[in-house]
Amino acid sequence: MDGLTGILDAPRARGAFTLRVSMSPPWAVRIQDEAKLALVAVVRGEVFAMPDQGEPILLRPGDVAVMRGPDPYTLADQPDTSAQVVVQPGNRCTSPDGRDLADVMGLGTRSWGNDPDGPAVMLVGTYERTPAIGRALLGALPAMMVLRHDAWDTPLIGLLGAEIAQDTPGQEVILDRLLDLVLISALRAWLSHPGADRPRWYLADADPVVGPALRHIHHEPARPWTVQALAHAVGVSRATLARRFAELVGQPPMEFLTHWRLALAADLLQEPDVTLSAVARQVGYSSPFALSAAFKRVHGTSPRARKPAVPV
Repeated sequence: MDGLTGILDAPRARGAFTLRVSMSPPWAVRIQDEAKLALVAVVRGEVFAMPDQGEPILLRPGDVAVMRGPDPYTLADQPDTSAQVVVQPGNRCTSPDGRDLADVMGLGTRSWGNDPDGPAVMLVGTYERTPAIGRALLGALPAMMVLRHDAWDTPLIGLLGAEIAQDTPGQEVILDRLLDLVLISALRAWLSHPGADRPRWYLADADPVVGPALRHIHHEPARPWTVQALAHAVGVSRATLARRFAELVGQPPMEFLTHWRLALAADLLQEPDVTLSAVARQVGYSSPFALSAAFKRVHGTSPRARKPAVPV
């Protein structure tokens, strides 16, 4: 497993909030739901996406924007249109003065807006939480990442739009997985673009020394790695691996391994009925006490006390 596969496998929607939004001008929606991650795909018309800090970005059909929360942003028909709707935490929809608009804006099954036949149509998906492993990638994204329609060729937007309109058993699971696929495909396309500000670990993955070392760590986190063992597996000297790893990744190999193991542990502990002992074995610690000690040393708290995902 390469490093990118490990990171891209991390975003997993669970009961994500997914909507088809249809609007007629003038319209503007301020999003301050504090979601960890949101995705907006324009199906029809034009939409201005406006982070609080930054210039308005015009989105056209086929364009996708990924917003890294929890900072608020606005979607509108024009940059100067005043917000008529505010999306609050918990996906509560209100007017700017706090009046509930859930009944006014609801248009049917997973459909929302001010006009069911509006000229602007978007697909919106929000992640309430992101796994610790995924934050190694998501933390490297700009506040608003935009992927233009001509930068990728995917049928996924159409599939997501078709499924949002359905109301059949198991629909939530299908929508979660489709949203994951759209997000992963968009992130992969963005990372492959020459102009992207790619994170150091992504660039290091292509290095003939550091790349294989990263893949060993990602593929076998529970193995009792040392710098010497990792260097032997890669086929270089201990000094060469240590130097190149620190230069390209920005961390010594064992420090990176520790953070990767603890990120895995944090994600595994989100699962129901999982035991600390089982997690410790999976991520390379001899006992739950050893895992707890490492967790507390790095994050200042015990893994049981810190159930939410921790940053890598």
